[in-house]
Amino acid sequence: MRKRIAIVGNGPVANETAPIIDSHDFIIRFNDCRSFGSGATRTDVVAVCNTGRPAKKMLASQEWRSHAGIVDASEIWSVRDPEKFAQLRPALALSHPELDDLCDDYTDQFTAFCTETGKRHTVIDKTIHEAVDKTLADYQPAPYVVPSSGMIVIGNVLDRFPEADVTLAGFGHEGWEWHPFAAERKLVDSYCATGRVRRLGRVASHAT
Repeated sequence: MRKRIAIVGNGPVANETAPIIDSHDFIIRFNDCRSFGSGATRTDVVAVCNTGRPAKKMLASQEWRSHAGIVDASEIWSVRDPEKFAQLRPALALSHPELDDLCDDYTDQFTAFCTETGKRHTVIDKTIHEAVDKTLADYQPAPYVVPSSGMIVIGNVLDRFPEADVTLAGFGHEGWEWHPFAAERKLVDSYCATGRVRRLGRVASHAT
């Protein structure tokens, strides 16, 4: 039987879809698990931005550490390979000096958190990031800094579990101005058209 994976973004998720999400074998959420509750509650993996302000804020927050979704998860996935972001830093210092802390790396702190709480910590390899960049180029993205966490996780899941039945919920492909959301939407639509993933319910109005 094919493994059934749900990737649940931080956009709105219809309450009636919660039982469908919870029925999956493997459920992935993001950062502060905003989808938790209306978007079901089972959580196997929390994918986190492990660099910059989001990482710093999560690690400093007792509320984040004690959130039911974080507590229940058996794995934390860091979506930003430290080596890749170290490579990006010099160019970003010139092109986007306002993002001077984007590449500040907190991976070791997430490793420590996972050690303390008995979770597995995985850093998504930079090859996934680079493959996503390459594929997005076919959709003529506007200038951007990095793909969204959601797009990196989708790429990672399709790479690691090529035979899985992958469902997306809570993805609206909107948010931070330096993610290529328009191109990401087109790429995900192409995956849906070929059966690599499917969307659950309507496309949400906010992104991961």
